[in-house]
Amino acid sequence: MITEQLINPKSIVVIGGSNDVTKPGGKVLKNLIDGNFAGDLYVTNLKESKVQGIRSYSDVADLPEVDLAIIAIAARFVPDTAEVLASQKNTRAFIVLSAGFGEESEEGAVLEKKLVGIVNGVNGTLIGPNCTGVLTPNHHSVFTYPIPKLDPYGCDFVSGSGATACFIMEAGIPKGLSFANVFSVGNSAQMGVEEVVKYWDESFDPARSSRIKLLYIEDISKPQMLLHHAASLIRKGCRIAAIKAGSSEAGSRAASSHTGALASPDEAVEALFRRAGIVRCYGREDLISVASVFMCPQLKGKRLAIVTHAGGPAVMLTDALSEGGLEVPSLDSPASQELLTHLHPGSSVSNPIDFLATGTAEQLGIILDYADKHFTDIDGTVVIFGTPGLFPVFNVYDVLDQKIRSCKKPIFPVLPSTLTAKEEVDAFIAKGHVNFPDEVTLGRALGRVYNTPPPSNVTSAEAKADRGKIRRLIDQAPEGDAYLSPRQVQDMLDAAGIFRAAEVIVETAEKAVRAAGRLGYPLVMKVVGPVHKSDVGGVTLNIKDEESVVREFDRMMQITDATGVLLQPMLSGTELFAGVKLEENYGHMVLCGMGGIFIEVLKDVATRLAPLNIDGALEMIDSLKSREILEGVRGQEGVDIEGFAEVLVRLSALVEAAPEIYEMDLNPMLGNAERVVAVDARIRIVK
Repeated sequence: MITEQLINPKSIVVIGGSNDVTKPGGKVLKNLIDGNFAGDLYVTNLKESKVQGIRSYSDVADLPEVDLAIIAIAARFVPDTAEVLASQKNTRAFIVLSAGFGEESEEGAVLEKKLVGIVNGVNGTLIGPNCTGVLTPNHHSVFTYPIPKLDPYGCDFVSGSGATACFIMEAGIPKGLSFANVFSVGNSAQMGVEEVVKYWDESFDPARSSRIKLLYIEDISKPQMLLHHAASLIRKGCRIAAIKAGSSEAGSRAASSHTGALASPDEAVEALFRRAGIVRCYGREDLISVASVFMCPQLKGKRLAIVTHAGGPAVMLTDALSEGGLEVPSLDSPASQELLTHLHPGSSVSNPIDFLATGTAEQLGIILDYADKHFTDIDGTVVIFGTPGLFPVFNVYDVLDQKIRSCKKPIFPVLPSTLTAKEEVDAFIAKGHVNFPDEVTLGRALGRVYNTPPPSNVTSAEAKADRGKIRRLIDQAPEGDAYLSPRQVQDMLDAAGIFRAAEVIVETAEKAVRAAGRLGYPLVMKVVGPVHKSDVGGVTLNIKDEESVVREFDRMMQITDATGVLLQPMLSGTELFAGVKLEENYGHMVLCGMGGIFIEVLKDVATRLAPLNIDGALEMIDSLKSREILEGVRGQEGVDIEGFAEVLVRLSALVEAAPEIYEMDLNPMLGNAERVVAVDARIRIVK
């Protein structure tokens, strides 16, 4: 837990404080003094009696009681120092700036574990080690710059990397981004990003807490904690954006199924963020832009007017907005024609609204009033206004400031002349506004925000499965890591209520002929035993007679590991795919997409965390790039979308009843306008 002593300490000691402000112990002390810390401030230094005007103690044991210790000494001395502070000085909060712990060596990891044990032993809070510190309105316990002027309505920010936190603040502050509290958690030995988000949630005050939360995460060790508290914050009215670094496929483990190959750890992160309602970002500028969008009034729709005096940026912004699913609708109404009479000849109001390089501040104000009050098919406005430097544009930005404050619809300012009109832009930002210097970055940020759904309230799958039968099948399965037999797979699908193709497994050619007669021709024959049937020539389609049944049976039984042959009627339809995969700590992921070879070629797959309801399943399917194919194109029959969605919900119910399922493929399924049928399935369990 995060203690009151960390957030609002009455006393702070800098262990290893220095007169040399180029060292962490010197710089953090200077920042505390410059930040006007209101409590008692102490220092320990072996050689100095005073450090930066503060009395210095040579021995930690001589200190009075102290709430918060900021430690900047060699790693090997930290645990013993923390022990004295915790046991003798009633210290309950520790910020360890020192490096040399688990990030460096096994010996360091031992020191780190000992340190955590000491802090846990007194129910204290540990930030770090190997961090840059904590920045709050009460104390500036960081050894880095920049230190922004803190604003309670700014962003709460937690970062797993101190340097990245500095870089984000340094790039965001000149754009008008403000901060309320900043946590650099370093090694996250005790308190990581997840714990800080939990603290924000549990201490949230609607009247005083920031409603914008930013996260930079390198490792999600407690995904369920992050999911629960992030979703809770968003339901309370907060907005959260996050970077999850380390998302490349390098190092992904090999998988024995399509589901396993497609459901990477990064897909689990994507699914978690989506379920929680977190806007995912992929870089510093991306995060800054989304955070700046959060600082503007919320866009309640997807239709935007673009107001500009420069054509090129408006075109690029239109493209970026369109890529994100937002609209720049044509303005063709009596109101737009009336607006045209207030502008210079040659202006255009078709959207983008181009009022030319000669447009005035007064005309900008008129345009924004029309967009706000008369254009009913507009939900917000982007204003692009730079300058060639021929004359000052303070008056234009003054109008923009006034309209941002008075208009009911949000206005997003794109002021690209950050050098030529630096004085004017700085004056605009000083009035409490953000600036988006690049229109494409803004367009993409608006798209990210628009396409992030609210937190999911689903706590259990809607579909009902035969839990008793499913548990009996799991109990009968072998211990360890194993695939269920074809007969067990059939029974599992039946228990889950997933419609499957009729099939028979045979061990002799004579039984194969009799089964073929019952099932009817044409048939599909598949080898039983090998995991990847197609790779070993274990699938034959369109079997039309007894002679072919016998020939293919004999051939397949010669395949290595073959134990039998499965026969099914030859069905037709669009090939579909669905599957589930257990990702450690995250839970089960449900996947869907086009099946057969399409899954390997297109890799057009949607992934969500279980549990799923029917609305979530339909949203999954709707997110596929191949959605139009599933609906039917150029005379081709479409797929029963509702039936496909029901399969996904039933898979969610299945893994809820059988969490031992590690990977599962339904590939292919065949879908037509009437139904969706599972043709081939594979289930891997780990008991």
